[in-house]
Amino acid sequence: MGKKRIIQKTEKEILKEREDVEKALRKEIQTKPSAKIQEGNVYINSSYNNTTITLTDIKGNVLAWKTAGSVGFKGAKKGTSFAASRVASAMADIAQKLRIKDINIFIKGIGGGRESALRSLAGHGLEVISIRDVTPIPHNGCRPRKVRRV
Repeated sequence: MGKKRIIQKTEKEILKEREDVEKALRKEIQTKPSAKIQEGNVYINSSYNNTTITLTDIKGNVLAWKTAGSVGFKGAKKGTSFAASRVASAMADIAQKLRIKDINIFIKGIGGGRESALRSLAGHGLEVISIRDVTPIPHNGCRPRKVRRV
């Protein structure tokens, strides 16, 4: 099979690549006729282990996403409410950079970061239009196993 080559990038290359992506995103937002995005959807997925927040436009195209791990938390600390509030504040900053003022919030999951993420988004100056819980709820569940006979 041969040796696998691992391509390692320096910090300068990574920063330059990130700047290029951000510049392309800014240019794309400015050149589109619907460049004045003022409303978006925020999806909060809160599990026991992590919190993921995704920002989309009204059509559902993803503009940005953040997780507790990407903000800097590791291990069991990713599932805490404090980590969720930090993720939400980072997402609020991104939304303000993209000039999004009004948001619809969709919450999914049963983790500890549900309410703190919601409060943090509302506290950073974003106008919350609606809050909707889209957690899947089981209705009767799976068929149980047959009875064991000895």
